[in-house]
Amino acid sequence: MSLVDLIGEAEARGLAASGLACLDRCVPLLGGGDEVLRPLWACLAEDEGGAEEWAVRITKVRGELPGEDEASPSGADPAAAAARGMLEGMPETWDEQALRAWAEACSLAALRVHALLDPSAPGGGPDPVPGYREGRTEGAAPLVAAELRRQTAVLELLADHGPAGLRPALEICTEGRRVLRAVVSRRARGRR
Repeated sequence: MSLVDLIGEAEARGLAASGLACLDRCVPLLGGGDEVLRPLWACLAEDEGGAEEWAVRITKVRGELPGEDEASPSGADPAAAAARGMLEGMPETWDEQALRAWAEACSLAALRVHALLDPSAPGGGPDPVPGYREGRTEGAAPLVAAELRRQTAVLELLADHGPAGLRPALEICTEGRRVLRAVVSRRARGRR
């Protein structure tokens, strides 16, 4: 199934995990530490997805991540702007429709972030990301192809295993965040 299909069939916890996983992998662009989103992951492990605590923990996480003035200004860095958009777009209500819209937006944003950071990604022309999400992956740059695999794996884990899929989903996230952190670090060294 394509990424679009998987998001279309996911239930609330899977949608929240999908969006959160995309954001988690992009945290290095926001100047956040590896554990900053852990309270939200814990929410997903609770009964009913920790719906009562979700909004409280979102507010806490937003307060812990550096603002635009403290991290690199989003206006100057489209990848950081996309990551900040994922954070700011988090729905504070445990509503399946809102979570689905956020998961869709995060999926697109995370793939665009990886395309922006991959020097081998094609530039110019129409945006290929929507096609990648529909399964047309020919020509996808390596970073983008890896992000597609991670997004698909997270959704499949939650669909197949429910809450038991959260731990392996988090492991996939951790691996992706390390890769992106290394790319961001290399890019910063190249700008000096």
